[in-house]
Amino acid sequence: MARAVGTGAGWWSVTGRADAAWTAWPVGARVVVRRRLPDGRFSDALGELLATDPSGVVVRTRRGDVRVEAADIAVGKVVPPARPRRPRTGEPGPERPAD
Repeated sequence: MARAVGTGAGWWSVTGRADAAWTAWPVGARVVVRRRLPDGRFSDALGELLATDPSGVVVRTRRGDVRVEAADIAVGKVVPPARPRRPRTGEPGPERPAD
């Protein structure tokens, strides 16, 4: 029988795929999904959740939209919004006006 298993710090993992816990995530939320790659390693997709259903999720990352199939999802969670990026040294910013 499939069941969702909490792993602490808000992460969840799914043993089997019947629970599809990610279907409860609100579209538009910022999420991170750890997925299994074909070579056995893992990769994270971090970004805005565009779509979710029992077959998987679509996440808009900085590199583009990523479809993660249910069979490849290892763990995931909803995460807080990203902090504003600080300007690089030498770039104009709120505390450093342009010349």
